[in-house]
Amino acid sequence: MSAAAKSELRKQALEQRLRLGGDQQALHHRLVHALQPHAGQILAGYWPMRGEADPRGAMAQHDGATCLPVVTGQGMPLIFRRWSGGELESGPFGTSHPPESAGVLVPQVLIVPLAGFDRRGNRIGYGGGFYDRTLEQLRSNSNAAAIGLAFSTQELPRIPAESFDQPLDLIVTDQEIIRPSR
Repeated sequence: MSAAAKSELRKQALEQRLRLGGDQQALHHRLVHALQPHAGQILAGYWPMRGEADPRGAMAQHDGATCLPVVTGQGMPLIFRRWSGGELESGPFGTSHPPESAGVLVPQVLIVPLAGFDRRGNRIGYGGGFYDRTLEQLRSNSNAAAIGLAFSTQELPRIPAESFDQPLDLIVTDQEIIRPSR
């Protein structure tokens, strides 16, 4: 898929999210339910920006250590620093992350932000490839689970997958929990 075509799909999904939004409370309840089988595991979430679905309430309820991603450089996988609700620092691309003094953790389950998704478990992010590189690295060493989090309005009919794209294991929306069919 060309970069221009992917950019157009990203734009479409983000416009739908901004225009139609979603039910954050329903999303929260579904995410809490989806995380129950992962109790005791290290959970990576994210600090929402640009109208993203917000995982923080479910992260606070998680029975296990939690962490947030840190962008370390262009073209590099993310690292994750422990986070228990404390202060954050500003990062690149408008991100927020725990300070360098927070310990680095290796997540077993990741809540993945996205611009758009399809029912096959494909996602479109923001174009940096950070989560694809990170998931590829984590999955080469373990069975890291990727849970996409989005409003149902961000669903696209079909996102063509490329060889480097990492599929989602589960997608949680405000309307349903989707187990991708591949």
